[in-house]
Amino acid sequence: MGADGSKNNKKQAPSGEGRFSSGLRGFLSSMGISVPSGLCHLTPLRLGTRHMIQDRGAAIPDDHVAPPFLPGPEKLRMEWSLPGFISMFLPEFPHRNLPGHEHFQVLGYIAKGSYGPILKVKDKSKQKTYAVKVIPKSEVLKQGILEQSKEEVIIQRQVRHPFLHDLQDCWQTQRHLFIMCDYCGTGDLYTYWTMIGRFEEDAVRVFAAELGCALGFLHDFGIIHRDVKMENVLLTDKGHLRLADFGLSRRLERGGRAFTICGTIQYMAPEVLSGGPYNHAADWWSLGIMLFALATGEFPLPAEPDHCSMLRKVRSCPYEMPKTFSPPLALLLTELLCKTPVRRLRTLERFERQTFFRCTSFDSQLLQKMPMELILELKDHPDRPAKARRGLTLETIQNFDCDLLSSPLSPTQLSPTLLNFDVSRALTQGSSNNEVFV
Repeated sequence: MGADGSKNNKKQAPSGEGRFSSGLRGFLSSMGISVPSGLCHLTPLRLGTRHMIQDRGAAIPDDHVAPPFLPGPEKLRMEWSLPGFISMFLPEFPHRNLPGHEHFQVLGYIAKGSYGPILKVKDKSKQKTYAVKVIPKSEVLKQGILEQSKEEVIIQRQVRHPFLHDLQDCWQTQRHLFIMCDYCGTGDLYTYWTMIGRFEEDAVRVFAAELGCALGFLHDFGIIHRDVKMENVLLTDKGHLRLADFGLSRRLERGGRAFTICGTIQYMAPEVLSGGPYNHAADWWSLGIMLFALATGEFPLPAEPDHCSMLRKVRSCPYEMPKTFSPPLALLLTELLCKTPVRRLRTLERFERQTFFRCTSFDSQLLQKMPMELILELKDHPDRPAKARRGLTLETIQNFDCDLLSSPLSPTQLSPTLLNFDVSRALTQGSSNNEVFV
């Protein structure tokens, strides 16, 4: 079958090459992308495979789609305006030419994200402070995260809940993507866990109820988070929770299954570590791991260097509950850490009925009514700033090339990584459903 297809393509290429060349140039020009003369007469680039843009609008006409092969070993060099090319695939990010430091003041470096830094910035016009995730477009292509970058902002625009971190804005400039969210000055749950060692069951109960509400809400919308962990749980000025970072989230219809091995290895459910299939039940396993760590001061298992080793450890671990746990907490964690997804506690309704939550309201307003005194006490502890930074300072990003830190560059000053990137490989990676984001 493959041989027949190759023969057909070879026969059709001479008669269709002119039509492809003129059609492609017209299509790219309409998107604001300049194409040097003669570029379209080179070996056709595998540009518009339909699965890259399925359910995102009308299909590209046939005369705009390159043949599904790339003859010869020579790779096409980037001779057009690559940021314009990326804009075509990321319309969810409005294009803006911000004056950088004239619009925002960078106040600090919050964390190192998977693909770029998270900055603390002040909007000078609004006099408000935000957290901004900065993703270089070169990383979007190199890491094959076109679809995932879009999914992150689509999901955050759709959901609003008291225990979810709100998206405020997103945009793109010539070289970067920006995702701006509320700034939570109290910090993240991981910082306080490292300071205190372990939390009493009363505090764990409030954290569990708030996170359970957040997960139940997301799952009702068909969204799986896939990176539930302490570092992604931010705290308000009263010590209550906001589940953050939707960078690995995806929409999963009822009955749907996922196969990507992604997340943070110590929190990953066995079905995720094995490469799927898995569904929303994986988030409840991650919640169980987090609650176990909050209540004991340590994880059930240390992190392994790769997902195969971690899977072997998880499969052999009995996940026995410490005798210091109350019977209701032990029962809750036993049901969350069930290795068989269909038998696992995986719905908010079952979660609320656990005896551990007896006399606990799951109403978001009532849960937030009383401040978490322990968090507020630790917030002013002299060791907290150093614990929160975890060794990171603004000096870490002195060499980071960002539109918020300097004036935008001209197209001829784009980084070599961006200019020399192989687009056909990026598109192939970006459309893969089996990528590993560990």
